[in-house]
Amino acid sequence: MTPSDGTQPLAFESAEALDTWLAGHPAPHPGLWIKVAKKDSGIPSVTAAEVNDVALCHGWITGQRKGLDGSAYLQRITPRRPGSVWSMVNVRRVAELVAEGRMHPAGLAEVAAAKADGRWAGAYESQAVAEVPPELAAALAENPRAGAAFGKLGRSERYQVMLGLLQARTERGRAARVAAIVREMAKRR
Repeated sequence: MTPSDGTQPLAFESAEALDTWLAGHPAPHPGLWIKVAKKDSGIPSVTAAEVNDVALCHGWITGQRKGLDGSAYLQRITPRRPGSVWSMVNVRRVAELVAEGRMHPAGLAEVAAAKADGRWAGAYESQAVAEVPPELAAALAENPRAGAAFGKLGRSERYQVMLGLLQARTERGRAARVAAIVREMAKRR
């Protein structure tokens, strides 16, 4: 199966093979789809965690995941774009990769750029640990209708609603996101 963008997926038997491929294909690059074998398939393959680690080491990022067949799925990776946001999951993982001496110059350059412009310090939390930011909680408390609608959301939907706020890097941006969330929630029944 070929992804909808027409590119041919590549399969790697190990993290080392993917690392070697990325070392020979630095940014700029349009990215690629990686065929990752499912755990019980018996097919030698790089794992999802290894794909993420190797991508981070080279300044790339994992993206969309698509089903392929009963034995594998596709994982998209691309070079990080300028200004792309960081998750706390990846910030913590990069710290471990640095300690292990696995980071490549391109990956270290992406970390340095993120630290320089505030994206590193402003990394957002994952759904598993994200909490309602205090400014959103206060705004929802001031608007009972919006607060009630927000309170009815499940964990996943609540996170999706908050994600833009969690990723906002400026106070102005955060205030705009809070106002938009309250407006949207107030429209719901």
